[in-house]
Amino acid sequence: MSDLKSKFLEVYSVLKSELLNDPAFEFTDDSRQRVERMLDYNVPGGKLNRGLSVVDSYKLLKQGKELTAEETFLACSLGWCIEWLQAYFLVLDDIMDKSHTRRGQPCWFRLPKVGMIAVNDGILLRNHISRILKNHFKGTPYYVDLVDLFNEVEFQTAHGQMIDLITTLVGEKDLSKYSLSLHRRIVQYKTAYYSFYLPVACALLMSGENLDNHVDVKNVLVEMGTYFQVQDDYLDCFGDPEVIGKVNMRMPKLQYCQCKYPNL
Repeated sequence: MSDLKSKFLEVYSVLKSELLNDPAFEFTDDSRQRVERMLDYNVPGGKLNRGLSVVDSYKLLKQGKELTAEETFLACSLGWCIEWLQAYFLVLDDIMDKSHTRRGQPCWFRLPKVGMIAVNDGILLRNHISRILKNHFKGTPYYVDLVDLFNEVEFQTAHGQMIDLITTLVGEKDLSKYSLSLHRRIVQYKTAYYSFYLPVACALLMSGENLDNHVDVKNVLVEMGTYFQVQDDYLDCFGDPEVIGKVNMRMPKLQYCQCKYPNL
């Protein structure tokens, strides 16, 4: 394991401990254990590319200068906020898609004694982000911009998810609305903003930059995110579940691909 990833996981443990002892809520032993299990199952199990990108981007913006321990911790904390956001989206997305597996294991809502409690778990995951930002960034000059950034990206992602869901209703075979231009719109809002733009935007804010001065950066990152999601959709349709770690039950996407690209 790389030194950066090892340090990153250490920060996860710190943030998790803070959340499990948050004075705003009086935990019982059972509730604390359940939240800890939920976090460990859903937050750190992926590739962590989004979170690590915050640290890597901030290092590049520092132009080779060694990060202080505080800077490393703050960059890792912002990275984990994005991983928490990712977990929040995935927990709810799996319910909406009626998926069976995620990252090579059963979706959280499919576990015994979880079920639709997973909806509230998703809400908890989103609220944890606000707690982390408040605990560690409230005294920074860019705190308000951070909160606004996460709110805006969540707004964009939720609307991208909405377009996806109302266009590819399960059981409907009319794919006339599902065009390449609409697919691009879906993936831009559903994936590109939070997966590619958000990590770099966090690093820019940490560096004292005004995001309004970096529209070109946003545009390039959104294009990268769109390309990434096109690849991911292809794997959803034609990838081996044993290799990609999930079974996608969204048949309209597969039907569309087979209709538009019959030679694939």
